[in-house]
Amino acid sequence: MAVHLPNRQLFIDGEWRETVLKKRIPVINPATEQIIGDIPAATAEDVEIAVEAAKNAFSRNKGKDWSSASGAYRAKYLRAIAAKITERKSELGRLEAIDSGKPLEEALWDMDDVAGCFEYYADLAEGLDTKQKAPVSLPMETFKSFVLKEPLGVVALITPWNYPLLLATWKVAPALAAGCTAILKPSELASVTCLELGEVCREVGLPPGVLNILTGLGTEAGAPLASHPHVDKVAFTGSTATGSRIMASAAQMVKPVSMELGGKSPIIVFEDVDLDKAAEWTLFGCFWTNGQICSATSRLLVHVSVMPFVLNMHVKSLSSCEAKVGILYVSNTCTTFILCTKALHQNFWTGLSNGPKKLKFLILSKRVAGLAHLSVETRQYDKILKFIAAAKSEGATILSGGDRPKHLNKGFFVEPTIIIDVTTSMQIWREEVFGPVLCVKTFSTEDEAIDLANDTHYGLGAAVISNDPERCDRVAKAFRSGIVWINCSQPCFCQAPWGGIKRSGFGRELGEWGLENYLSVKQVTQYISEEPWGWYQAPSKL
Repeated sequence: MAVHLPNRQLFIDGEWRETVLKKRIPVINPATEQIIGDIPAATAEDVEIAVEAAKNAFSRNKGKDWSSASGAYRAKYLRAIAAKITERKSELGRLEAIDSGKPLEEALWDMDDVAGCFEYYADLAEGLDTKQKAPVSLPMETFKSFVLKEPLGVVALITPWNYPLLLATWKVAPALAAGCTAILKPSELASVTCLELGEVCREVGLPPGVLNILTGLGTEAGAPLASHPHVDKVAFTGSTATGSRIMASAAQMVKPVSMELGGKSPIIVFEDVDLDKAAEWTLFGCFWTNGQICSATSRLLVHVSVMPFVLNMHVKSLSSCEAKVGILYVSNTCTTFILCTKALHQNFWTGLSNGPKKLKFLILSKRVAGLAHLSVETRQYDKILKFIAAAKSEGATILSGGDRPKHLNKGFFVEPTIIIDVTTSMQIWREEVFGPVLCVKTFSTEDEAIDLANDTHYGLGAAVISNDPERCDRVAKAFRSGIVWINCSQPCFCQAPWGGIKRSGFGRELGEWGLENYLSVKQVTQYISEEPWGWYQAPSKL
């Protein structure tokens, strides 16, 4: 089944523009490893043009065209974008699958979530109108005060590859709802659907310059964008190391940032649970989206009394797949994993045509060929295997997986891996792998489980599985994380806040909190008495 890859340029000021240096990056078919197209590679010169377009759009007609317009006005555009995404759902889902290696079914779910997120923030944009001039209670009757919520200005939105269009939407939708103008810089490893968002905006008539989309390498496009003096805020999702560099750059201009970074999230399974349900949630929590979620609950803490039963169920679940094939999508920053059936691996597109019924999970390898960082990709793939090898050398036991499948001698493959006999000092327990690796450790008491769960410099997600509601409440309060799941792992809703603490970042996306990311609060206070303030005697009365 052929999927046409649109030939796009940069989306700047409401139109498609060729890069100043005419550079492009190849797009690789993850099934064949053949070049099937390319995307523009923006550089600092293009960043300058895009920022100027966003700056002009923010102030055009004294802001009446966008930033100072009513929330209801902006909501119309957000709903139009949502409708167009829904209309193009099938096409966009297939583009997401071929570009990022996602299973088609999952990519289509993402498109539903994209449309839903734009709709949600359209509602919140309308709600802003009713919240303006909210009164502030003061202790003095001679004054009255109210607050205005205003857009921050030009914002840079830098997003990762694992949910290309969806995670871009988590930032774009609230930023536009707030009245900001934006420059979106998606990962160069999966930018195709983000460029299509530009076409959607053009089709619905979004005012020029309100959303600009730059694809390209992080060093050539992302870095100059984050450090640009006319960018008023940076919102970033990605690695902790890159987030730290962006913060350092923003600090030079006291520029606000919000960060959704790495994680090493725990999931605690107590002895009073349905073990089948516990096994399903723990596998889902680590291996859903191919193990490539920053919130993946990859540290499993199991009560010592049920440890043998839980491990047996995990191994059986993985063995039930026709083939345990993990394909790593490697780059200088990321790695992904997936399970697929033998038939689907052999004929990816036939599998997509016939639907996802045979799927357990699916990921296909993705290599960005022809770029200077190919050797870095090899090192990143090796890094995953080194994590596993280091665990072995430190005394851990590989219960399942942990190697390249023997029948596959080409590509970036690794089996889904379960590791036991882990100590808290081991690298595999403390560092984010961003791949198909689940570490398992036992505990005896509730307090011990909580201490083990919180013993990490990350703090994004945490989960507890127990049939005791009071225990779940205690553990949820004790977790040092931004997100807690009870008797589940990884559910995400655009109405609920998302974000972490410690080295997992700060600020919250989604919900009303996501909108607040892009708003400033202005205090307006008025002296309303007819009498002089009386700080000194009026000259006329001297």
